[in-house]
Amino acid sequence: MGTSDRLLGYVESRKNLTGSACGLAGVGIALTGAAGGLWPLVIAGLYAAGALIAPPERPDTPRFPDADEQLDALRDDFTALRAYLAEVELPSSVRERLTALDALVEALLEPGWVSDPEHLHVLARTVRQDVPEAVDTFVRTRWWSRFTPGAEPPETHLERQLAALHEETTAIAAALRDAEAIRQETHTRYVEERGT
Repeated sequence: MGTSDRLLGYVESRKNLTGSACGLAGVGIALTGAAGGLWPLVIAGLYAAGALIAPPERPDTPRFPDADEQLDALRDDFTALRAYLAEVELPSSVRERLTALDALVEALLEPGWVSDPEHLHVLARTVRQDVPEAVDTFVRTRWWSRFTPGAEPPETHLERQLAALHEETTAIAAALRDAEAIRQETHTRYVEERGT
């Protein structure tokens, strides 16, 4: 921040504006003759007093993205994840589990469904961390498993990971479904009671 920026910042500050208002009051006192020959000290003193009593400057509150903006960014990341997964060679059993998880996440990312921060966090972690890491680990492990015949196939771990992620996202869908059912019951009760 340069000297001119700091100077401009002080000119627009609360301290300067309050001090200037008090200094103008000192000019009014000086014009009435009440300050006598000490009028410069009265004006300067009132300016300083005003600058001292002015409330301190508050920094602007940081602006964080709201749920809709977070969902938009997450949808973009989901599109990138899909492109990555389309290039990876996976066994058909794994691909089926991944397709089921993909369909569920896609439905949850539709506008107007997920607004709870915890649900949004789980979906973001699934899209940005869990699925890419699980698939990448599978690809790396599969390469090494060629050298150790008879070891547990790496796709079993990937299938278990995808099943756990599917269960986690299914819980979000169930919570949304329950919330909508409660909302519908409440509205039904309201409409019925209104008629009586």
